Amino acid sequence: MPSLPSRRHLLAAGAGAALGAGAFGASAVPASAAASRHSAAPEETRTLDELYRAALAEGGKLVVYAGGDTPTQQDGTKAAFKARFPGIDLTLIVDYSKYHDVRVDNQFATGTLVPDLVQLQTLQDFVRWKQQGRLLHYKPAGFSKVYDAFKDPQGAWVATGAIAFSFLYGTAAVGPEAPRNAYDLVDPKWKGKIASSYPHDDDAVLYLYTLYARQYGWEWVARLAAQDVRFARGSNSPGDAVFAGQKAIGIGTAGSAVPAAASPARFVITDGHPFMGWGQRMAILDRAKNPAAAKLFLNWQLSTERQKNSFNGWSVRTDVTPPAGLKPLWEYPNAHVDGFPRFMADRAEVERWKQTFALYFGEVKGDPTPGWLGLHPGA
Repeated sequence: MPSLPSRRHLLAAGAGAALGAGAFGASAVPASAAASRHSAAPEETRTLDELYRAALAEGGKLVVYAGGDTPTQQDGTKAAFKARFPGIDLTLIVDYSKYHDVRVDNQFATGTLVPDLVQLQTLQDFVRWKQQGRLLHYKPAGFSKVYDAFKDPQGAWVATGAIAFSFLYGTAAVGPEAPRNAYDLVDPKWKGKIASSYPHDDDAVLYLYTLYARQYGWEWVARLAAQDVRFARGSNSPGDAVFAGQKAIGIGTAGSAVPAAASPARFVITDGHPFMGWGQRMAILDRAKNPAAAKLFLNWQLSTERQKNSFNGWSVRTDVTPPAGLKPLWEYPNAHVDGFPRFMADRAEVERWKQTFALYFGEVKGDPTPGWLGLHPGA
């Protein structure tokens, strides 16, 4: 198991981060000056309809960069937004968060910023961008109801989606011997019947595998590597394989602990065994061309209307009650909600875990599932 970082490693990582920030066009504005320009504002009091009118008056355009796995993954969100606010020309670009974040960095460095708002899994970027003065400090309506760890106190960013990763199985494919926890997946009877997203390609899946390795040990990892697991890029791929009947089990994908009764698959969360949860962060960029439309989108995503209808039943708001059978995501100690931001912040440790899993499972293969989008998608 990779060792915990030493003080020397932390200092070296901090120095490297500072050098990298300068190389990629970080703001030269001191943190104190940036803070004065981005002082915390009161929570939004305008209604969605009032915000809609402001967005129309601004020009009615909006560009969002969203982390995800396929070009169509946010089509439902786009359709719902367009139905509610038909006058807004929304461009919503899906790509892996690890490409969107450096794309935004490069756009800042070259003065070619495209998105108004970002919605990403790379939690560490929001902390860095806040320090660089890249984010608009803004508190949408309902901000005070968001779980404290899912928001920046000054409003630089706020999570709008509570997401969990674990493993799932097809009920018909596993029959009466369904795996009860991730440790069961190394049973020889599942050999050749498992799909997984690469842990060394997606940091959320990486954290999930890290939790498994910490709890079950490297012997478990070695036994899983001998299970003839079909690895693929994109956290959608394990679920797709299970729902298509290609594999019985899928590791490293999103889901809900209380799926519809008619669902052919079950997402597994077991007391005493790890899974991982986090808040998907969203922020308006300081140089956004369409800040009014970005505020509308952020308020809409955080509204109780949207939060009550999340795909997995979980909300980031403390005043939205989950459906029967669920607790708020942060009430599951085995979800390690507070651990994921810390994990993401230590990029040297993340890299060590990635390369270690590559030794067990092989190098990442295949094109990115959203395609190759280049430097300025949505421009």
